[in-house]
Amino acid sequence: MANDKKPVAQQQHDAIMANLRNKKYKPIYILMGSKDGTESYFIDSISQYIADNVLAPEERDFNQVIFYGADTSMRQVIEQAKRFPMMAEHQVVILREAQMAKEFDLIEKYIEKPNQQTLLVICYKGSIDGRKKYVSQAQKIGEVAAFAPLREWELNAFIEEYVKSKGGNIDRKSSAMVAEHVGSDLKRLKSEIDKVFVTFAPEAPKNITASLVERCIGISKDFNSFELRDAIVAHNIEKANLIVKHLMGDPRSGGLFAMIPTLFAYFQNLMLAHYAPAPRDATAIMSYLGLRSEFAAKAYTEGIKHYSPMKTIQIIDKFREIDAKSKGLDATANTTPEDLAKELIFFILH
Repeated sequence: MANDKKPVAQQQHDAIMANLRNKKYKPIYILMGSKDGTESYFIDSISQYIADNVLAPEERDFNQVIFYGADTSMRQVIEQAKRFPMMAEHQVVILREAQMAKEFDLIEKYIEKPNQQTLLVICYKGSIDGRKKYVSQAQKIGEVAAFAPLREWELNAFIEEYVKSKGGNIDRKSSAMVAEHVGSDLKRLKSEIDKVFVTFAPEAPKNITASLVERCIGISKDFNSFELRDAIVAHNIEKANLIVKHLMGDPRSGGLFAMIPTLFAYFQNLMLAHYAPAPRDATAIMSYLGLRSEFAAKAYTEGIKHYSPMKTIQIIDKFREIDAKSKGLDATANTTPEDLAKELIFFILH
C-alpha cells in the first residue's frame, strides 16, 4: 500500500535519537544497511550525535575512541570496549566501516557480557545476517537498526519532517520539486533546504513555497514532473505536452529519467485507489493510501474519473516497456529519450 507517512528508516532513527537525547544509553548499537542498500545518512547522524554529546569535551581524550574497519580488527575494538572509563561515567567506542574489520564475528562473545559503562557503536555498510546469534542478543540489550535507502515516494515525507524540525512549513508541490531535483541523497537534500532557510529573517514565518524553491535551488515551478503529473491527472493534453517539451529541452531537468519515477508511483497508487472501499471519497482515499492530507488524496479521486482500472494497468505496463526501451531493449538505434517521452505521454492521454 502507498505510504505517505514518515519513512520506516526515519522512524527508527528518530526513536534512537529520542532515547539518546533523554540520556537513555545502551551498551551496544548496531547500525547497518539492508539487503537493498545502505542509507548512511541515518547511521552517520546517530554515531555523530553520540560522539558529540555523550561525553563532555574534557572527558573525550581518555574515554572516546573511533576506529575504522580497514585499519583495525574486531579484537582491538573489543579490548577497548572492555576498559572502564577514566573520570567519566561512560566510555564511547565507535567502529566505522565495520564491514571491513577483521574477525568481525568476535563481537558475539562481547555481546554476551558487554561493559555496561561503554557505548559500543557499530557502523556497518551493508546488512548483517539476522540469523546470527549476536544480532538477536544485541536486540535484547541494545539497539539494532537496518537503514535502507529511501524510496522515491518516501522523499517528500523526509523533506517535510526536516523542514518541520527547523520550524518551517513546506507545501507538497514544493517538496516534490526539491525531491525531483535533488534525488535521494539525503545530505544534499538537507543542504538545499538549508539554502532556502538562509533567506528567512529571524522572526519571519518560514513558509517554503514553489517560488522560493525556484529562486534558491534553481528549479522551474511551472515545468517539472510534479506539474506534469497534475496535468495528466486532469487529462490536460495541451499542458502535459508543453511540460514534456520543456523538460526534454532542459538538460538540468533530468528529462525522461526524472519523469518516470514520479508518474509511475502515481499510477501504482491509483491502481490501489481504484479498489479502495470508497474510491471517490478523498478522506477515505487519504486513510487507505496512508496520505497526509485530503489535498494529496484529491489527485487520486480526480484520476479515477479519467483512468479506468484497465487503462491504469495498461499504463503501468507501458512504463515497463518504456523503461526497457530506454535501456536499449526492443528499441531502434535511432530512438531518443524524447521519442520515448512522447510515446509514453501519448499512450497515457489517449
